[in-house]
Amino acid sequence: MHPYTIMTIAWVASIAWIAFVILTNRKAHPKALFYLFFVEMWERFSYYGMRALLVLYMTKGMLEYDYDQAYSVYGAYGSMVYATPLIGGLLAERFMGYRKAIMWGVILIMIGHFLMAFEHEYIFLTALAMLILGNGFFKPNISSMIGKFYSRTDPRRDGAFTLFYMGINIGAFLSGLTCGVVGEIEGWHWGFSLAGVGMLLGLIIFWMAQRSGVLEDKGYAPHEAIEDEVGDEEVPSYTLEENASSPKLLGLPVNWAIYIVSLLVVPLVWFLLQSHGLLDVIVLLMGCGMIGYLIFTSLSYDKVQRERLWVVLTLFFFTIIFWTFFELAGSALTVFTDNNVAKTSFLTTTMFQSLNPLYIMMFAPVFSFMWIQLAKAKKEPAAPVKFGIALVLLGAGFLVLKLGEGMATAGMIPAIFMALLYLLHTLGELALSPVGLSLVTKLSPAKVVGFIMGFWLMSTSFAHLAGAKIAQMTNVDMSELMVETERLDRFNNSMENEDIKTAMLANKEVYKMYVGSSEDTTKMKELGFTAEDALKTHSVQEFVLSDFFLAELNKNGDKYHAVTVADKAIMEEAAKQEEGLYKEGLIKKAKISFLSTDASLKTKEPKQFPKDQIEEMMAASPNAAVSKTVAEDTLVICINVFMILGFVAIGGGVFLILLSGVVKRWMHGIN
Repeated sequence: MHPYTIMTIAWVASIAWIAFVILTNRKAHPKALFYLFFVEMWERFSYYGMRALLVLYMTKGMLEYDYDQAYSVYGAYGSMVYATPLIGGLLAERFMGYRKAIMWGVILIMIGHFLMAFEHEYIFLTALAMLILGNGFFKPNISSMIGKFYSRTDPRRDGAFTLFYMGINIGAFLSGLTCGVVGEIEGWHWGFSLAGVGMLLGLIIFWMAQRSGVLEDKGYAPHEAIEDEVGDEEVPSYTLEENASSPKLLGLPVNWAIYIVSLLVVPLVWFLLQSHGLLDVIVLLMGCGMIGYLIFTSLSYDKVQRERLWVVLTLFFFTIIFWTFFELAGSALTVFTDNNVAKTSFLTTTMFQSLNPLYIMMFAPVFSFMWIQLAKAKKEPAAPVKFGIALVLLGAGFLVLKLGEGMATAGMIPAIFMALLYLLHTLGELALSPVGLSLVTKLSPAKVVGFIMGFWLMSTSFAHLAGAKIAQMTNVDMSELMVETERLDRFNNSMENEDIKTAMLANKEVYKMYVGSSEDTTKMKELGFTAEDALKTHSVQEFVLSDFFLAELNKNGDKYHAVTVADKAIMEEAAKQEEGLYKEGLIKKAKISFLSTDASLKTKEPKQFPKDQIEEMMAASPNAAVSKTVAEDTLVICINVFMILGFVAIGGGVFLILLSGVVKRWMHGIN
C-alpha cells in the first residue's frame, strides 16, 4: 500500500465524518460555529503540517543544520508560538477586535507557509517569524470569537467547544498524512506549499463568514460600538466601517499601526530564533516575574483564595514537566522515528505525527464519559491525582521504547512501539490538558482569571525551551564516531563485515581530516585525496562512499564497486533535488553508470536498473553496513535518554499523587 493510498482513505473518512457532524448539529448551533470550525481546522492543518516537516527539513534539506542547531530553532519557535497569544489577545480585546486580529493572523500565517517553500536560510527564518506573529493574533481570538455566540449559562456552550476541538484534531490528523507525506516523497517545498494552501482556504472561509453576515455583530473592536438608545437602555450596535472617532497611534488608525508595527517586529523575532541564550533569559525572566506577581497577589486574598492560587502554582510546575517531555514529539521523537524506527513501504516518518490527534478523536469521548460516571459514583479522582496519572502515562510511553530495543533489528525498533508511545502520551494528555484548563477557571479569582490563564498557557512556552535542551541530549554527532574511543569500540563490536571494519580502523586518521577543517592538504594528497573531498561536514555513511575509501576497500578486487556506485547515485539524486528523501522516488529517478569489471553490470552510459536489483545492491554496500552500526549506536544513546525521562515523569507523577491530599485541601471543595 502506498502512502498516498492511506492519505486518500484518511481524507474520505474525515470528509464523511465532518458531513455527519454538521448535518446532525446544524439546527442546534449558529452557522458561525461551522465557519469558524473550518477556519480552525485549516489553521491546525497548516500548523501541524509544517511542524511535522520542520526538524527533518532543517537537518536534511538545503539548510543542513546539525541536530543541536535544529533543536534550538525548533524550541525557540515553539516557545514564541505559545508566548505571542498573550499579546495578540490583549491587542484584540483593547484595540483591534477579534475579526481584524483573526484576519491579520491568518494572512501572516499564510505568507509564512508559502515563504517556507523557498529554500534559503534568511527566507526560512523570516517565514518562522511570520508564523509566530500570525499565531499570536489568531490563536487566542478564534476561541474567544466562538464564546461570543453563547452565554455562560447556554447549555449549548460545551457542545460548541467540543465541535471546535474536533476541528483542531481533524486538521492535525490530516496534516501529517498530507503535508508531511507529500513533503517527504515529492519535496519539502510541496509540503510547505500545501500548508500554505490550507491557510489560504481558511482565509477564504473567514472572509466569506464576514461577507455573508453569519458573524452577526460579534467580534468588532471596542471603538466600533455605537450606543443606541432603546427605551431606558443603551444597547451597543456595530458599524461595518471604522467611524471617525477611531483611536490613532503614530498618526494612523490603531489597527493599521498594529499591522505595521507587527511587520517591523519580524527582524526581532528573526533575531531571537537564532539568539537562543537571549530568548532563554527573556522567557525565564517573564516566568519568574509572573510567578512572583502571582505569589504577591495571593497574599492579598483570604486563606481560601490564597491556597487555591497555591494549587495553580503547584500544578503549574508539574505541567511544565509534562509538556517539556510531551513536545519532544516534534523534535527528538521525530528524529528518532526517522533514524531508528523500522518503517514499511507504506509508512513515512511524518505519518506518526497523525497518531496523537487520531487517538484524541478516539478517546476524548471515552474520557468524558468515564469522568462523568466516576463523578456520579462519587469516585472521580481529584485534579492532582489526574495530573499524577498523566505523568505516569507519559513516563510509561518512554519506557515502552526500552521494550522495543529488545526487538530491534539493525538498530531499528518495530513501528508498533512508537504507536504505543503516542497512545500512552495521548492518554496522559487527555488526563491533564482539559482538566487543567477547566481547573484554572475555577480556582482563579474573577478579577485575574485572564492573567492566570495566560500564565498557565505559558507553561508550554517554557516547555519548548527546556525540551530543546533535552532533545540535544539525544543528538548523536556522526563525526565523533571514529574519534571518541568509547563510541569507536561500540562501533567495532557491532560491525559484522570484517572487510569494512578493517578499512575503517585503518583509516581512522583519514576520517578525522575528512570531517575536519582539512588544512593539511599535503598530508591529504599523500593519503590519496584532495581538499575538495573534505566538505564542511560529513557523516560516516558519506565517508565510506568516497572514492578514497572505496579504493582502500577494494585493494584485493572491486567487489564493493558496483554496490557503492548504486548508493552514491541515490545520494547524488537526493543532493540534486535538495529535497524529497523518500527512497522509492529517488531510486526511480537515479541513473546509474557502472564502470566495474563485472561484465554483467558494466555500462558506459547511465541507465535505470530494476528497483529490486538496486535495492539488493544497496543492501550489500559499505554504506548499508555502516548505517546499521550507526543506527545501533544511536539507538543505545536515545533509549538511555528516553529511559531517564520515563523514570523522571513516573517519579513526578507518583510524588504528586502522594501529595494530592494536601493539594486537595488547598482547593477547598473545588475538584
